[in-house]
Amino acid sequence: MLTQTTTRVLDPGELGAALAILESEPVANAFVASRVQAAGLDPWRLGGEMWGWYADGRLRSLCYSGANLVPICASPEAVRAFADRARRTGRRCSSIVGPAEPTAQLWRLLEPNWGPAREVRANQPLMVTEREPETVRPDPLVRRIRKEELETIMPACVAMFTEEVGVSPLAGDGGLLYQARVAELVGAGRSFARIDDGKVIFKAEIGAATPHACQIQGVWVAPEFRGQGLSESGMAAVVRYALADVAPVVSLYVNDYNTPARASYRRVGFREVGAFMSVLF
Repeated sequence: MLTQTTTRVLDPGELGAALAILESEPVANAFVASRVQAAGLDPWRLGGEMWGWYADGRLRSLCYSGANLVPICASPEAVRAFADRARRTGRRCSSIVGPAEPTAQLWRLLEPNWGPAREVRANQPLMVTEREPETVRPDPLVRRIRKEELETIMPACVAMFTEEVGVSPLAGDGGLLYQARVAELVGAGRSFARIDDGKVIFKAEIGAATPHACQIQGVWVAPEFRGQGLSESGMAAVVRYALADVAPVVSLYVNDYNTPARASYRRVGFREVGAFMSVLF
């Protein structure tokens, strides 16, 4: 008997079913799960649509379609269905990102219509830790950023984004959306930095947070202070905050070619548990 499949946008009433899928892989799905837990499934509040792939009427896979296109617990058949829908709607996202295998399949199917990409990062190790560092002392000067320090932290955030992504977050809308996101993280107490004499020396954010896992992003050290171990002691401090106040598992993903960062994270206690992939437009 043939399996009947369909793909459609989830209704807000399907929140429980969507969360069950997201929570089945809490580390890999932390980014999307945090958004869904905060905003539900209403596209206006969520900032995008949540597509569902159904087999015999049961929700089996998801794909978030917003500023990013993110396959979630997606089987090969689900990925094909999501690619068909993405081709019909046209590219609205600035990147495709997610677990490496389904993201690679999704990009193979979309590249003839959506390509070329500005950059493809095919292997970004996903790293996790559940404990404070044993051999690295947390930097006591790393602390939460206060709301009144938003203007102090913003240039470092812009520098990090530009260096990491290759384009300025101030392009297009003048940086309004990016500044709003930074302000949101500061207001939530998830932005951390070491500031010496008014200058940001180290910074990082907990960009996604659920009761099960959180994800560190935006790790940056001022260029003139690199090579001094500040990223390790700074990350050790952020991990301590995260485990104490946010979630029992701390994660991040990093470019495979960034050998110094991967070694630094390992010294802080992170271990590799999988891989992400990013396609940047």
